Amino acid sequence: MRVLVLGAGVAGVSAAYHLWRDGHEVTVLERQTGPGMGSSFGNAGGLCPGFAGPWASPGMPYKVLRMALQKHAPVRFSMMPDAERLRWLAQWLKECNVQRFGINKARMQRMAHYSMRCMQVLRDEVPELNFGFHRDGTLQLLETDQEVELAQLATRTLSQFQVPWRMIGRDEAMALEPSLRASAAAWQGALHLPDDASGDSAKFCAGLASYLSRRGVSFQYGASATRLVHAHGRLRSVEITHGGQTEQRHADACVVALGCQAPALLATAGLRIPIYPLKGYSITIPIADTGAAPRMAIMDEHNKIMLTRLGDKLRVAGMAEFVGYDLSVRRVRTELLSALTRRLFPRGLDYAAATSWAGLRPMTPDGPPILGATPLQGLYLNAGHGSNGWTQACGTGRLVADAVSGKPPEIDMDGLTVERFGMHRAGRTPARVA
Repeated sequence: MRVLVLGAGVAGVSAAYHLWRDGHEVTVLERQTGPGMGSSFGNAGGLCPGFAGPWASPGMPYKVLRMALQKHAPVRFSMMPDAERLRWLAQWLKECNVQRFGINKARMQRMAHYSMRCMQVLRDEVPELNFGFHRDGTLQLLETDQEVELAQLATRTLSQFQVPWRMIGRDEAMALEPSLRASAAAWQGALHLPDDASGDSAKFCAGLASYLSRRGVSFQYGASATRLVHAHGRLRSVEITHGGQTEQRHADACVVALGCQAPALLATAGLRIPIYPLKGYSITIPIADTGAAPRMAIMDEHNKIMLTRLGDKLRVAGMAEFVGYDLSVRRVRTELLSALTRRLFPRGLDYAAATSWAGLRPMTPDGPPILGATPLQGLYLNAGHGSNGWTQACGTGRLVADAVSGKPPEIDMDGLTVERFGMHRAGRTPARVA
């Protein structure tokens, strides 16, 4: 089949790879000038399935409000009225209870662990793909007794998925990661996940796109999808703008992997999905002294930041802002990331040469992504990955390719499709298209 993939971030490029492996004629359209230049460009870099979980959790509404009132708040809300944000928050609040958290956490864990298996298969199939992958584990630093208690609760899910873990004290954590000996932060212990990995998602996108291009997959940059043309319950074409021209692209199937841009495009066909952008920041700091910089990925649970070594640089990511589609880099936020990092690693990093970035996480109110067929025949989704896009992308790409190819999925798709939001896949019930 001829398949259009909209978006060349980790979700789109991964889907394109699996579709190509299945023998389809694949064209990838990307509005940026190259692959992996949107939300995939500056994320934390951690491949941490054990940490995959919903933002909607018991007590989180109170915690968000409390954090938003802090002087250096990791969470920030725009005061501008936004009906889309209010609708999303209303749905999110319904998910912030123990029962829904458990269901959503299990779904995200299922997806994340499957994705790591898919990434290993992809790395075996494309051994020349170099994106700085290294498996040195993660330390989740825990400062308060409550953080320790919550981490201990989380280990039940880890054990359920047979993920190795250890709760360790500060001394043992510093023995595992000697660069932490200089830390001035008041953490008391850590959750150690030895099997976690890290890698540069932007390099992954660029490398895999190059690999596919040499094998006949067409990548067209500077091309924006603006409208879905449909009739009688079927997608007929995708309207795109490219080089100042508008044209119709026809295909047998189309995969929407547009991150936070997906809802606007789907709305042109009367389809509504609850994805809202949650803005995050990262700084990338050159490593001046290899021995003084962390080798393992570090999750600072108290300050909600992730630190990952990517070659000769350290990536630090965090913050959560409900500010719509604003991508401006606010200096006060990146300075806060830098200050929090200095508390952990005061030496060995060239803070003066750090670069800054901001991106949008495509969040669903319950947490899991939205995958597979839609009410429009021929239209498929690979969307709503939230802050777990890098961890989940290889698996979601495989599942969406299976849906397009008519193959049964390798894992249970319960809670991962559009049906949980009241829509039905084409062929299951009459399409609900406005």
